[in-house]
Amino acid sequence: MPTTWTQKDEKQYKEIRESALDRGKSKSEAKAIAARTVNKQRRKEGRTPRETTQGTGNPNTRLEDRTVDELYNLAKEQNIQGRSKLNKAELIEAIRDKR
Repeated sequence: MPTTWTQKDEKQYKEIRESALDRGKSKSEAKAIAARTVNKQRRKEGRTPRETTQGTGNPNTRLEDRTVDELYNLAKEQNIQGRSKLNKAELIEAIRDKR
C-alpha cells in the first residue's frame, strides 16, 4: 500500500481484498482489484496527482460503468483503429466487436 493512503484507504483496501478472496480470486488478483478500487476513489476525491486513470479499469466491471479514459486504454490495448475519434458508446461497441 502506498504511504500516501489514509487509514480509511487502508481499511477499505483490506475489506475489498478479503471480499475478493472470499469470492475465490487469487491473492494477487484480490490485491490488484482492491488497489484499483481504492485508487479510483482517491482520484474521484482529487487526492491523487492524476485526475484520470492510466489503466483499463476493473475487468469485473461492465464496460458501461467504466470511464471513457479506461475504455480508450482498453481499445488501445486491443489496437482498435480510430479510437481517438470514438465516443463512449462507440468505444464500447468497438471493444465488444473485437472480442
